[in-house]
Amino acid sequence: MSNGSRNCRKTVITRVRNYKKPVFTTFFLNHQRYNEKNDDYFYGRNRFIQYIMHRSASPGQKFRKEYPMSSQFFNLDKRFGLTANKTNVRTELLAGLSTFLTMGYIVALNPNILTGFQTGTPLWNAIFISTCLCSALGTFCMALMANKPFAMAPGMGMNTFFATIVGNIAVATSVPYETAYHAGIIIILFEGLIFLIMGLLNLRHRIADNIPDCIKIAISPAIGMMLIYIGFGSNVSIYAEGNNYTEPFYIMKDFFGAMTPTFLKTSMGKEYSQMIVSVVTIFLGLFVILHFHKKRSAASVIFGIISSSVFYWLADYFILGNNPFRAAHSMSFIPDFGNLYEQTLLNFDFHTFFNIGAYTIVMVLITFCIIDMFGTIGSLVGMAANAGFLDKNGKLPKIKEALMSDAIGTVTGACTGSSTVVTFAESASGIQVGGKTGLTSFTTATLLASCIFIAPLVSVIPPAATSTALIYIGLVMMQGLANIDFRDIEQVTPVFIMILAIAISGSVGNGIGLALICYTVIKMMSFKFREVTPLTYVVSGIFMIKFFVAV
Repeated sequence: MSNGSRNCRKTVITRVRNYKKPVFTTFFLNHQRYNEKNDDYFYGRNRFIQYIMHRSASPGQKFRKEYPMSSQFFNLDKRFGLTANKTNVRTELLAGLSTFLTMGYIVALNPNILTGFQTGTPLWNAIFISTCLCSALGTFCMALMANKPFAMAPGMGMNTFFATIVGNIAVATSVPYETAYHAGIIIILFEGLIFLIMGLLNLRHRIADNIPDCIKIAISPAIGMMLIYIGFGSNVSIYAEGNNYTEPFYIMKDFFGAMTPTFLKTSMGKEYSQMIVSVVTIFLGLFVILHFHKKRSAASVIFGIISSSVFYWLADYFILGNNPFRAAHSMSFIPDFGNLYEQTLLNFDFHTFFNIGAYTIVMVLITFCIIDMFGTIGSLVGMAANAGFLDKNGKLPKIKEALMSDAIGTVTGACTGSSTVVTFAESASGIQVGGKTGLTSFTTATLLASCIFIAPLVSVIPPAATSTALIYIGLVMMQGLANIDFRDIEQVTPVFIMILAIAISGSVGNGIGLALICYTVIKMMSFKFREVTPLTYVVSGIFMIKFFVAV
């Protein structure tokens, strides 16, 4: 604080003390310290101080408003509306860090899936850089255009589906996988361009607005169930010598589903100890998060990830006899941008692409568009509902800009060599910490961009530590079920079908589609035709074709 500002503040204290109404004197003097536990009170007190300082300044004296801590850095308060959203820089930065730690696995896993775990190859290096770039750019757009705390990255499930399509192209056209990849990426480019056009024509958010309220409310719990399912399931997979490392073992399915511990130990072999360490790591981190959550700590998720990571590193070294940082040895702090230029940057093979066949191209493109569109809409609406971002009409403000960010990220990913970019459900971790504005996603985007240079650091975070955050976030999002009227079977049926479909299939879009079909059919059989909007009829029909018409 400058001398002039300090002197002005002393003047304020003196004049408030001499003020005729002692209630204001007590109000100011008894609360000199910043009280984080009561945001409403803090901001009211801060506005009162600004008013008194302004009235206390003598003529000609320079008066500088004292904004909260959040607005003293590059005018962030004005840019992101921190005060209006009752948040501050510290909370937003912690939220962005929490989201990054929870979703950071994608920067290494996405190139693994798209290349068949051919780490270190030129194509892997190119996709790794592309993943960081398109994730960062999409998230930057979300921060600056929509001012929402959502992060973007290549979607899990979408990348697996795309890798399968590329493999089929390679077999059908008798070309190497790399050549087929350059042809298949054109599908992602067309998908992104279609979404850009739909965004400019306001079509995507109109579809979102026509989702029935019961389904819209249940999307958040459905995503929560999916995150819990992932946390206890596919996020931690252990290959063991018991089956010659052919099929992975999972925590919920194989550890808790085993008849006896002896049976599982015999089935896994020496990797059984790794399974024990992973299980303990998950529950340790979860209990740490719950402990700090009860204390209302904004960094509870980060504390859980850090504590579980440290435990896993120690156990990996002293119990399993491994180097916990061995994954970082195969990565470099200096990225090879030459591989990006040679392998994937604007490297489209239209000749091989058109050899696929027009009918196959159209059907695959429609499938990608449907899954991505409803997956993104579902994630946005679900997390927004859980965080209280929806307005009184159940709509998300600036959803058009949020969906445009998704499209921009997808086009960027296609041009640089990555699969479809979606809104990541792991963004809920940052929202749970307290992220409310684009500063959260701006922080996450900055960290995603820096992953190009800090890949070895990201690679050492164990999957069991991220499972801790996923399970906790899922539990919090499941609380949205309290808003469902369980007495109305017409609401409960599509809701629970959607929850199970999203959790088991891992596809938010397909789960919403199945729920829309059930909702429409139930209303039609009840002769309540007018309760279903025309657009819902159309979308339900499209999903009927997608699910039941073979190509």
